Amino acid sequence: MNHNTLISAATLNENINNPKWGIIDCRFSLANSDAGSFAYRHGHLPNARYAHLNHDLSSPLTDLNGRHPLPNFTLLANKLGAWGISNDTQVVVYDDAGGAFAARLWWLLKSLGHHKVAVLDGGIQHWQKQGYALTTTLPTQKPTTFRPYLNTALWLNASQLQNKLARKSICLIDARTPERYRGEQEPIDPVAGHIPSALNRPFQLNLDNTGLFLSAQSLNSQFKKLIGTTAPEQVVHYCGSGVTACHNLLAMEIAGLTGSKLYAGSWSEWIRDKNRGVAKGNAV
Repeated sequence: MNHNTLISAATLNENINNPKWGIIDCRFSLANSDAGSFAYRHGHLPNARYAHLNHDLSSPLTDLNGRHPLPNFTLLANKLGAWGISNDTQVVVYDDAGGAFAARLWWLLKSLGHHKVAVLDGGIQHWQKQGYALTTTLPTQKPTTFRPYLNTALWLNASQLQNKLARKSICLIDARTPERYRGEQEPIDPVAGHIPSALNRPFQLNLDNTGLFLSAQSLNSQFKKLIGTTAPEQVVHYCGSGVTACHNLLAMEIAGLTGSKLYAGSWSEWIRDKNRGVAKGNAV
């Protein structure tokens, strides 16, 4: 059986030493970019490798892009191969933030044509609550070849987004908190507000009060209420830098609403051009 959205701690534990499975720790903190690798060294799931959001899952910043530009996909494919991930590997990704960072690698692997990838439901916290072990032992990595089959149709750049917004052919969803969406608070980016016509769906709403994803039925109902008659393929997600928006994209896939896309540059790229519109408050 292939796992391509979520996986439970129990199922992962049953396969923790399966040589056909690869586990990747994606923990990260926007406040301290070294926190994730520090946490990894002090305890991680058995056989897990570590992927750093800035170094492994993003490319360098320029004057035009957002805070977490898409990585060089050839370099990422080479890294996956070096970590022992092949095109046949069942990949499991996890973090300690409800999947907020793990979903980025989940989406990147999908973009590379690799569909056997799932986010650990509940992350490392739920893993530990179930009584499963952590280790400080670094995994033995047997390099292999990962062949990318890049699907560039899964994301939009800024000009593509502008064109689709002008034609009113998409439903745009902002994954940030309501305060950031409304422009009342902006702790990270130099401009507050949201992209005009965007709706707000904080990614945290995809989780229950224990940190697990809501049921597929609940997610389906909530997203259908939000997007109305818009086809899932015409839904585009964004956030501050193209990371947590992947959480909403994952939630829609769990809900059976497949085919939505990512505005990869997100808000931090959008505001680089002063000619692009900015909206505030709840008005779209």
